[in-house]
Order: sequence, then C-alpha cells, then structure tokens
Amino acid sequence: MQPICTYTRQLSLSFLFALSCGAMTAESDSPIEQAKTAASHVEDIPLDEMVITAPLERPLFQQAQSASVLSGQNLNLAIEPSLGQTLARLPGVSSSYFGPAASRPIIRGLDGDRIRILQNGLNTIDASATSVDHAVSFDTSNLKSIEVVRGPATLLYGSNAIGGVVNSIDGRIVDEKIDGTIRGALGGRVSSVDNGYQSSGMLEGGYKGLAFHVEAFSRAAEDFHIPGNARTTNQQTLNPLPPGQTEVSKIMPNSNLRSEGVTNGLSYIWDKGFFGFAWTQFHTNYGSPAEPNVVIDMHQQRLDVRGAFYKPFSRIKEISYKLATSSYQHTEYDSGQPSTLFKNNGYDARVEVKHEKVAGMQGVVGYQSDRSEFSTSGSEAFLPPTITQADALFLYEDISRGPLSFQFGGRYDHISVDSVASAAFGPAVARTFDNLSSSVGVVFTPNDEYAVAFTINHAERAPTYQELFANGTHAATGAFEIGNPNLKQEKSLGFDLNVRKRIGWVTGSVGGYYNRFTNFIGQFPTGVVHVVNGESYNELLYQATNAEFIGSELEATFHLLHPITSAPPEHQNNLHLQLRADVVRARDTKTGLSLPRIPPFHLTSTLMMERGPFGARLEGIYAAPQSQLAMNELRTNSYFLVNLTLTYRIVQGPTTLDLYVKGMNLTNEDAREHTSVLKDRVPLPGRGIVAGLKITF
Repeated sequence: MQPICTYTRQLSLSFLFALSCGAMTAESDSPIEQAKTAASHVEDIPLDEMVITAPLERPLFQQAQSASVLSGQNLNLAIEPSLGQTLARLPGVSSSYFGPAASRPIIRGLDGDRIRILQNGLNTIDASATSVDHAVSFDTSNLKSIEVVRGPATLLYGSNAIGGVVNSIDGRIVDEKIDGTIRGALGGRVSSVDNGYQSSGMLEGGYKGLAFHVEAFSRAAEDFHIPGNARTTNQQTLNPLPPGQTEVSKIMPNSNLRSEGVTNGLSYIWDKGFFGFAWTQFHTNYGSPAEPNVVIDMHQQRLDVRGAFYKPFSRIKEISYKLATSSYQHTEYDSGQPSTLFKNNGYDARVEVKHEKVAGMQGVVGYQSDRSEFSTSGSEAFLPPTITQADALFLYEDISRGPLSFQFGGRYDHISVDSVASAAFGPAVARTFDNLSSSVGVVFTPNDEYAVAFTINHAERAPTYQELFANGTHAATGAFEIGNPNLKQEKSLGFDLNVRKRIGWVTGSVGGYYNRFTNFIGQFPTGVVHVVNGESYNELLYQATNAEFIGSELEATFHLLHPITSAPPEHQNNLHLQLRADVVRARDTKTGLSLPRIPPFHLTSTLMMERGPFGARLEGIYAAPQSQLAMNELRTNSYFLVNLTLTYRIVQGPTTLDLYVKGMNLTNEDAREHTSVLKDRVPLPGRGIVAGLKITF
C-alpha cells in the first residue's frame, strides 16, 4: 500500500484538476425540453440535501462537518440486508461484514461503540455495538434516508459518537398535516446469489389533524454462493483441516437469514406543533458464518414518542422532544439448544430548544438522558449485569458574517457505568465519568458555487461496560476477553478540512482529516490461550494506548452532457461519471504499529446514463491490498468488483413505478473485507442478479 500522503495528494490533485477543467469548460447550449418522464434524479444537487442530524438542519453545502445523505433512488438501489453493506460505498465508510445479516458501518476506521447508530435521532438500544456478530435492530426496507456524519459528533450525540453518526430516517411519526390524503409505497426484490426475497409496504394518511403511519417488511435468504473456497490460502496454511475434512466452497454455510417487522404510528398535528407515537416490533433469525451450528434469534419491542411546539415564546423558534424505550433480547442457539441470552432494556430522551438570532447568533440548547440495563446469561455470558446512565447538556450556535459562517458549541456528559454483583463476576463495581466535548467550525462561501469548511473537535468517550467488565469467552471473535475496570476516558483532538463545489460541470467535495487519540482503548493479545470445553481462545486484554488517524476522502461527479445549475433539473438525457475514494492510515503512536482492521484505499467509479425513463449504471469498486498490518494480522489482497444496474421509471399522475435489475460482482471476484474479523474465512457473495420494484403513490 502506498503511503497515506501519496493517496491524499492523488485525491486532492485529481479533484482540483477536475474543478479547473469544469471552470474552463464553455457554457452549454440552452436546456432541451423538460423530460415528461423523470429518470433517476441523478442531477439533483446532493449538496443541497438537508441534514436532519445537524442541529439547525442545514444543507450539506453549509455544514462545517463532513456528512453524506443517501436518499431516493440512490438509497433504493443501495439497500442491502445490513446497514453496513448499504452504506459501504459512501466515502469514508466501510463495513464490519459478519455475513449478510450482521454488518455495522465503520467510519474512517472507527467502529463499534465509537459509531452512534440512530433511528430518527435516537439510540437503537440493542446489542449491536457489543459484538460484530450482533445485528442492528432495524431493517433498511422502509427508510426514507440515511445520514452519515463523518468524524466526531459527540457535541450532539455524546460519548458514543466519537467516530461519527449514522441516522436512519423512516417517518414512522408523521409531523405534517396530510388531511384527506392517503399516500404510501410498496416494494419488493429477489436475489439469485442467496435465493432471497424482500417485500415492504408503507401507508399513511390523515383527517382533521390526525395522521396515521403503518409499515411492515419481510426478508429471507438462504446460504449465499461464494466464488471459490471460503477460507483463504493463508488461513488454510496456518490452520490446516483435520484429516478427512475438506474445504468449504461454492456456498457459505450458515449464512441464511429471516427478518420481519411492523410499525404502527399515530399523530396529531396543529398549526403550532405536533405530537405522535409509534410502536415497532422487530424480529430476525440468522446464522453465524463463523460457527456452523450457531443461530441468533432477536426480538425488539420499541416505543417512540415525538413532538414539538413552534414559536411558543418570543425569540424561541421551536421546542422539540423525543423519547424511545426499548425491550430487546436475543438468544444464541448452539446446535438447536439455547446457549446464551442477551438482554438490553432502556430509553433515550432528548429535549431541544431552538432560538432565533440573539446578538447575531442562532442555535439550540438541549438536554439528553439515556439508560441501558444490559445482561447476559448462559454458556457465553462474558459480562456481568450492568447499568449505564448518561445525562448531558449541550449548546450549539451559529453566527454568519458575510461569506463566513461560524459554528461552535459544547457538551457536558455525566456517565455512570455500574456492574451488578454476581457469583460469576464478583462484587459490584461503579465507575463515573464526566466528559467535556467542544467543536469550532467555519464555512467560507465566496459564491454559490464553492464552499470551504474547517473544523476543530475535542471529544471524550467513556469506556463501555464491555471494556470495563468483560471476563470470558467470545466465540464470535475466537477470543477470551478481559476488561479493565480502571480504564480512563478516551480523548481525541481532530482537524477536518473540506472543499465543496455544488454547481457546474464538476460537483462534489474533497477533504482531509487528522485525529489524535489519548487513552485509545483497544484489545491487545497477551499470548495466553484459554481452553474452554475443548475449544481454544486467545486472550485479549482491553488496554489504553495513544493513536492517530489521518486520511482523505473524495466524492466528485463529472456531468458530461449538461452542467448542474441552481435551478431544478431540466435535461432528459444525461451522462455522469462519479468518483468516490477514501483512504485512512491509523497507528498506535506508542509502538508505531498499525491498528487492526483498518480499511485499505477504496475507489469506486460509476458511469451513470439517463435517457428519458431509462437509466443505467456501470460501477467498478476497487479495494487496494492492505499491507499496513497490526500484530498477528494477515495481509488482505486487493479486489475489483464490477456491477451493472438498469432502471426504468413510469410516472402516472401521483403514482411512480421504479423497476430495476442489478448484476452484482459480474466477474465472480473473490473479495475480502480487511475490516472483517472473518476476512480469511468468509468472502463477499459471488456473482448474482437482483431484480426489484418500488411503487410510490
């Protein structure tokens, strides 16, 4: 792998060259007649999309922090069974990939508890951050959009967002009047690589301020096909099979899944506010590719409450509030018998007050409280029962002076992490942490075309109950994990620079970042091997070190036939070339060694064509070999995936029908994700076809 500075220089020079070419290109002829049938809407201006996660709901173009929004047709075509795989092609995002069901997003090389996964701005309240084999407790089928904030977002969302935020928006609580209207969506798809299917539906309507929202989904898939052997050559050499056993090939055993869920919501909307609630039940059952006889069966019941008062007082623009409560559990079955039970019951609540300009500043002040009661029982109970309580106050302000916009704020968190006394884990242990986070950003917009954003972030993360109190076997990672109850807060100082261009022949952004951690908490091998029930587990100890992350990201679209303007799209035929690239280098500054499972350089190039209702996308995804390795980590080879998507859109009045066919991994490439603990045992799926449709009305 080339040095990080080489990749950063390549990304920056290529984008600056593209901007120059776009500036020198002559203006196009007058627009042709507006298309009677809308195509894929690639020509919408992505940087004009609003970010709900942001405190003032600013468009991407005006955000100080780097962010992406996946919505509309782009989201529909990107959807995979797991959240991690759905987002894996965004710049700076990769996947933990534990098979098709359990894959969380990794942002700039950070994952697990450092990435906050939200549903409509509130915590998922599940067990997905405790282990890579635990799935996120919602499905991607009925989402309206997904927002990704790259870099520390602790200012608004606390300690668990020190690496970034992923916020899924589904609209389960209606917050606008839709009197006398019924609207909805129906979708479905089938896939050949796993004989899978997915169906989903949403319906909502209203009358005299009352509004309802109903949605449901169902998904199932069999074991997926792989290009060759499941294990890599390195793995076969290091761990040869016992005599008489043969290598798994062609089909990945125990990679099947089945999921279903339903949501019912009811709201009342008036001129000065709204109030609503929604009840959701989610269930999934999936195999663990790491363990041929292990199946995870998950259930969650969740209640969401949300409301707002608009302009209740002088200078107060809005008072909004949110609450989510959850009852979550999953059982891990071994050879059909219950083995380990995980439970997490808790809540997440927020109140935000947005004020109008005072002394030239507008912003929001807020309070957040969340609680988690987590427990495990059974043969793999490697944690005592724990209670985590966090309460926080935060402030965010924005002040504009001509082309400059200053965005700054701070947050204070008081967090308690208490273990409950038990015979297996000993007496109770109580830890408290007081975290302070702050951020200062400036956005310079000399005109409507360009913006330059720079931020400085200081963030603090309290260690989790797992990092503090773990003591036992963890079969998913093949480790005997030992926590450290004396760990201190993890602290980071980060710098982020981003250049954006929103109109013209070339649009997009390029940026670089540097993040330095003190007391960076990681798992380190001790060399001790534990033998439990005949199985060997390498001992991993949670310890603190210092670390640094440096990287760069590029997202540029070349509009080959027509430039993007600030006006709505008016061109029937279009051709776009989109480039997305990212690279990150992360190392332990005490030892000089690379940190484990850091994603390699990625480059995705997509040629997108629109002709009336027809659309086509030819995509190439390249991942460089990862040779910047941590101790005892194996090298991962490069891969190049080729995908082809064909779309067709039919518009009849208020009804839109989208049809699509996707050819995935057309060359049947043996591709491995370096970020996966299973990279040497589980490849990405082989060649396959996905066909689907979505009707909105």
